[in-house]
Amino acid sequence: MKKILKVALVAVCIVFAANMAKAQVKIGYINFDQLVGLMPETKTVRTQLEAYNKQFLDQLTTMNNEYQAKGKAYEAQRSTMSDAIRTSKEAELTDMQKRMTDYQNNARQQVENKTNELSKPLFDKARAAITQIAKEKGYAYVINTTQTDLIVSPPGDDLLADAKAKLGLK
Repeated sequence: MKKILKVALVAVCIVFAANMAKAQVKIGYINFDQLVGLMPETKTVRTQLEAYNKQFLDQLTTMNNEYQAKGKAYEAQRSTMSDAIRTSKEAELTDMQKRMTDYQNNARQQVENKTNELSKPLFDKARAAITQIAKEKGYAYVINTTQTDLIVSPPGDDLLADAKAKLGLK
């Protein structure tokens, strides 16, 4: 009796393993950046980011113009300056240059943070649509072709058209 039970259990395992081996995994792919670029909200986000970035560029331009003017004045008067004044002016120019570099780095970080903040809802909306399509159509994997350069891969289906339809894009 135990032998028959063991044999039956092994047979069931073999059948189950064979079915698992036969099961094919559906793979789809999509150009995520292209999908997000087609969304109408993307234009609004770009406009907001350009305006935000312009604030920093305007300030940096003002700082640079002031630096250039002080640099020219220093060069013009350098030969008539005493050593103490020359050292003071050079330190002032070096400090201005450091402040400009710090401001530029800080601005770059703030623009990057703002980009992430404004883009997150778009990315979440696109991911939700792709996840829903994958679930509806039985895809186990959906590959982002923007970030992946596959040389060899099993055949898959392009889900861009389905995602555009799901999001109401043309």
